[in-house]
Amino acid sequence: MTNFVSPRDRLIQADSNPAFRLGAVGLVALLLLIFLFAGIAKVDAGHVGVLTLFGRVTGEILPEGIHLVNPFKINNQMTVRTQEIKESASVPSSEGLVMNLDTSLIYHVNPTQAADVFQKLGPRYLDVLIEPTLRAAIRESTASHTANALYTGEREAVARQIKAQLVKELNPRGLEVETVLLRDIQLPYTLKASIETKQQAEQESLAMNFRLQRERQEAERKRIEAQGIHDFQQIVAQGISPALLEWKGIEATETLAKSANAKVVVIGSGKNGLPVILGQ
Repeated sequence: MTNFVSPRDRLIQADSNPAFRLGAVGLVALLLLIFLFAGIAKVDAGHVGVLTLFGRVTGEILPEGIHLVNPFKINNQMTVRTQEIKESASVPSSEGLVMNLDTSLIYHVNPTQAADVFQKLGPRYLDVLIEPTLRAAIRESTASHTANALYTGEREAVARQIKAQLVKELNPRGLEVETVLLRDIQLPYTLKASIETKQQAEQESLAMNFRLQRERQEAERKRIEAQGIHDFQQIVAQGISPALLEWKGIEATETLAKSANAKVVVIGSGKNGLPVILGQ
């Protein structure tokens, strides 16, 4: 006759088995270890972690490093490093001319608003918001300036205008605008040649004005110099008289007469009665 063993008796017998106990303890330890590893969230340098629970953004933001979190929560990393987007677009000027404009936008995700960016824009925020907003800001800014101004002296003003528009649109959405750079502006060839010709003519005009100014200064210097010579001659002429000249002649004759050189002195000769010295 076969002995019947109830499920309860079997459980009691298994529980009293050391091998069964060891296996149960190992299984529990394995489950705890799995839950422990599932609850560790790692965030790389230059990133933040946005936690979601069953597809819902919790609003929690993890800084870089290792963190213990709910094992059922998923860590979605987002970069907060400075990024660059380059845009090349054909844009109109205020007079309707089409130019090719190369622009760079430098930006980063605001770490404190990373959860909002992930929830409302998603990881493709560059395509969804930044690029369309940048194109619109470029077109709006260039349309209020002439092509000549953009090519010559108003690049910085246009860059500031584009940045102001982007800051207004992107910063509240969690995307911080750092700067806007206008790398290159390409005008139609005929307009570019006309502007360059005008600039060259202006430079030549400035050079000619400089030369004329220098010549005028040189002429003024010579006039002052001539006036000084004339004034000197007038002063000297006023101080010279015939009596002074005769006296200087007598002094010179006396000095020559005292010299050791052989000579003949004729007294009373000459136009003014001054001695005449004849050398031998």
